[in-house]
Amino acid sequence: MKQVTIYTDGACSGNPGPGGWGAVLLYGEHCKEISGACPETTNQRMELKAVIEGLKALKVRGWEVLVHTDSAYLVNAFAQGWLDKWQKNGWKNSRKEEVANQDLWRELLELGSLNRINYIKVKGHAGDTWNERCDVLAREAIKKLSDGAGPEESG
Repeated sequence: MKQVTIYTDGACSGNPGPGGWGAVLLYGEHCKEISGACPETTNQRMELKAVIEGLKALKVRGWEVLVHTDSAYLVNAFAQGWLDKWQKNGWKNSRKEEVANQDLWRELLELGSLNRINYIKVKGHAGDTWNERCDVLAREAIKKLSDGAGPEESG
């Protein structure tokens, strides 16, 4: 099975506040960087958006995708079975409240069905080259947004 690696990160200036996301897709010698921003959001939404946009950028289906993220929220939702429980409970959490970011979780699950995805937790701001690059992309997207580049800047 062919394999592609995606590094992702989200950032927010205030929480909530202007947010950005960045992703780096790696396959062989190919490297693609993408990013975007939203004017009013949360850090968790940007972490999820980074993975979603990374998966959307894949031109192939049926591959193994290694997603590296510093988001414990995202990794634990899969590794600890939170998503399965939320769906089983009608998208309610353990406190019987609506699950936050449901729209993004649903989109991520749909995109995830197209490939075999493994989520790998990396330590943020600890010198991981690609994680650091994603952080830069996310912060640059926020800056472009505040400079008037528009709400969904991608590149």
